[in-house]
Amino acid sequence: METRTGDILLIHRNQEPVAYARVEEILADVKPGWWQIRLLVLHPPAQEVTWILREEYIDGGDFTMGGEPMRLECLAPPQPSEPPSEEPKPEPEDTAPDDKGGGKVVSLARRRNKS
Repeated sequence: METRTGDILLIHRNQEPVAYARVEEILADVKPGWWQIRLLVLHPPAQEVTWILREEYIDGGDFTMGGEPMRLECLAPPQPSEPPSEEPKPEPEDTAPDDKGGGKVVSLARRRNKS
């Protein structure tokens, strides 16, 4: 079985995506070859459901529920974003050197309105 606890699924009904769900638990059912999959449906209002499905249905195979075509699509976990490029930042015009070396201090006196 490819789908595991913690995976995020996209639930399709009639070939249309309808909701996301997180797999909370997968347990063997009393019927051989069938599994109880407990899902937290992430569509307002969030609710837990338990479906009894075969392994191939849990892993993305087509099935019907109440006469309607259904499919579960396991989504890939998000990949870490790339760090921002190291481009030099332009220095502000109203800065003066810091006494402790290296840093810049912005002079607010120059920015004040003289009234």
